[in-house]
Amino acid sequence: MQKLLLIDPEKCTGCRACEVVCSLFHEQRCNPAESRISIIKYEQAGIYIPVTCQNCQSMPCGAVCPTNALSQDEETGLVVINYDLCIGCRMCVVVCPFGGMGLDVRGERVIKCDLCGGDPICVRFCETKAIRYLDAADVGVVKRRDAAGRLSQLMEKLSGTVRYE
Repeated sequence: MQKLLLIDPEKCTGCRACEVVCSLFHEQRCNPAESRISIIKYEQAGIYIPVTCQNCQSMPCGAVCPTNALSQDEETGLVVINYDLCIGCRMCVVVCPFGGMGLDVRGERVIKCDLCGGDPICVRFCETKAIRYLDAADVGVVKRRDAAGRLSQLMEKLSGTVRYE
């Protein structure tokens, strides 16, 4: 069964623990610039958004790759890079609509989330549960449940301010 990362920006505090553990796991160095996940910060609004590869079914990154170095694992849905075929043209980085493809800090190769082999370390270290790893089929249910909870909270707030006479 396919699984994916579900990211809830409302829960992200911008602590960047996900970036740190990702770089440690993949590069054995504590350097968020070498992470496969990035926190986009909108400081004035207090909004932090974790961004990573979405493993798109349409694979725009794969469509532009001149050497077919990108493919999608049929079982997991994961977009995989074949470094033996990759020539480092970076077209995949340019075309990714989410900014999920990146370059290593030396600019020598493209990098992207590989879901840590099926046990994403960012999920384990996200204290607020802003990043979850779920079965693809369950994502819709979780999102509807979360939306219903937010609507319920809003209705409670409104019911306290509305007076019926």
